[in-house]
Amino acid sequence: MTHSRWFRAVAIAEAISWTGLLIGMLFKYVLSDNEAGVKVFGPIHGGIFVVYVVTVLVVRKPLRWSWPVTLAALAASIPPLFTWFFEIWAARTGRIDATPKAAVPSSTEANSTAA
Repeated sequence: MTHSRWFRAVAIAEAISWTGLLIGMLFKYVLSDNEAGVKVFGPIHGGIFVVYVVTVLVVRKPLRWSWPVTLAALAASIPPLFTWFFEIWAARTGRIDATPKAAVPSSTEANSTAA
């Protein structure tokens, strides 16, 4: 698995585990005083959080991330779902695939021979 695919998988897993934990907290503190969701998703989220932090530190060099991008990726692990938003931003700006995608010329520009 490439560095970019591994990062994407872990970033999305971290966001999903956050969602599970938030739902568990909703049931525990608001809806029913049931701790089952927190007991299940708490350790899962904690483990994936650690894997995400380690993954960011491992993939930063192969993906050629600057320290500001690396710090943004690490900061994204704190608010709920921000790892997913960071992954989307990094993909759109070419920071996950180490080589930004080239712009595709429009059909008029590509086939034009005279002005």
